[in-house]
Amino acid sequence: MSSTTRYHPILARTRAMHSYVGPVAYDCVQVIVVRSGSAILFSEFGQRPVTIGDVILLAANTLCCCEPEGRITVTTIYLDVDYLIDQVRWQYAAYLRDRYEAQGFAETVYTEPTQILHAGEDRAGMLMPWLDELVALSTDGGFIENFYRMQALLFNVLHVIAPFIKTSPVRTSVTERARAWPSLPRLRRFAPLRDEARRIADLLRNDPEHRWSMSELANEVHLSKSQVGRLFAEAYGKSPIAYLTMLRAERMAGLLRTTDAPIAVIAREVGWGDPDFAARQFRRSVGLPPSRYRTITRGEGSQSG
Repeated sequence: MSSTTRYHPILARTRAMHSYVGPVAYDCVQVIVVRSGSAILFSEFGQRPVTIGDVILLAANTLCCCEPEGRITVTTIYLDVDYLIDQVRWQYAAYLRDRYEAQGFAETVYTEPTQILHAGEDRAGMLMPWLDELVALSTDGGFIENFYRMQALLFNVLHVIAPFIKTSPVRTSVTERARAWPSLPRLRRFAPLRDEARRIADLLRNDPEHRWSMSELANEVHLSKSQVGRLFAEAYGKSPIAYLTMLRAERMAGLLRTTDAPIAVIAREVGWGDPDFAARQFRRSVGLPPSRYRTITRGEGSQSG
């Protein structure tokens, strides 16, 4: 197996964009640093401008779209969720007894799935050499040999942006921690190893227009509904129904971009019988209503509003 096909918990890529991208979601955390240019982002935070000096944080399985204002260049760091949980475990080692508590603590403190951090152009300039080296090492093929250097570069980046990350206040005493389903460390290519969770995700991806229920999904994998909810949330960071909503919003976005079908027809095609409900779910996932999304992605009035 070549090194390019192996699993790595840290990857970095630099990309220049001059046309609309998305919506797309990844099964990992993304740290996106704007190096030059500007764009309009659409996600759970709504419609927001970003420019040089901004850093975008996206939780795993969070839809995001990008409409460049001319051209934008970004460096994206892709981070495995379990890897990050382990860092939280050691960062708060004085308070947390094991990684089970670290997961619950992280879910309580870092509650916003999307954030735009206005670090400023000067701080962004500090990040550039580290980002460039991290990208170079990510494409070098020697991840094991470069592991400690890549960690050092990542920690440099996180040290600069951490003061800007929004957190929810939480007590760290033993008696006042949030409870969460435990999750053991697992090796994956930004995908879960547990067969039942992967099977459920495949069912949802292959037939998102179906009216799936938790009972039906549980029957498909021969588990209880509570087990399905626990295993899937451990693997994908959200419930099966929330994951299905994400898939439908993604498919709806594609049809809005590529067809002239009425929004109500598209809503039914992706699995939502009520167009008003579909519009609410789409806006909640993508950050703007279907009609506005269609206008922007067709290139009509993309710089307005």
